[in-house]
Amino acid sequence: MDIQVRVWRQSGPADRGRMVGYDVKDISPDASFLEMIDVLNEKLILDGDDPIAFDHDCREGICGACSMVINGVAHGPEKATTTCQLHMRHFKDGDVIDVEPWRAAAFPVIKDLVVDRSAFDQIIQAGGYISAPTGTAPDAHATPVPKKDADAAFEAATCIGCGACVAACPNGSSMLFTAAKVTHLGLMPQGQPERDSRVIDMLQAQDDAGFGGCTNMGECAEVCPKGIPLSLIGRLNSDYRKAIAKS
Repeated sequence: MDIQVRVWRQSGPADRGRMVGYDVKDISPDASFLEMIDVLNEKLILDGDDPIAFDHDCREGICGACSMVINGVAHGPEKATTTCQLHMRHFKDGDVIDVEPWRAAAFPVIKDLVVDRSAFDQIIQAGGYISAPTGTAPDAHATPVPKKDADAAFEAATCIGCGACVAACPNGSSMLFTAAKVTHLGLMPQGQPERDSRVIDMLQAQDDAGFGGCTNMGECAEVCPKGIPLSLIGRLNSDYRKAIAKS
């Protein structure tokens, strides 16, 4: 299949950036989207041009590094799919595909499609941990956990921190990410000592990093590759109100 790819090119944070079109020919429908970018980059290098900079690592939908907005949708048109899991068979021969980086004030562009997502690290550092005594490891079943809580905690813990929720949000909010990280620890017995301070500190770190406020548009949950539900934001708000009341 032959397609045209219009890619955001930006040489650095100070560059204004622009969309540049490239023709990509003879792409297999079974190729992944990132493999298509690889083919394009090989052509650019052979032509003496600067290859397109983009984030990637596992290419198995695990790490969340492959951050691209494809035709206006974070990670592309397929639901519950990261960019590296998106295949060219979901497009048509002759299509024009627009590829852009995450767009958010808290995710400044470094180069082309690569953005600085260290703001997520600041949120995690503010409270994404538990108090665990050192020494002999406790038995696996020493602390009983109700299955309902364990399942809910695991669902929240599947968040891979890719940032698609931020890129999709009209306000550039990271509430779905923060809610997932607060919830999966707050549901477990091991996470109770820091439960109140965790939600207060992580939300403060979120605001300090420059993320926007949540207005419950729901776009975040629509593009989340791991299906993190919007209801976790409601749980986060409830925990925050209780923690503020106690403090």
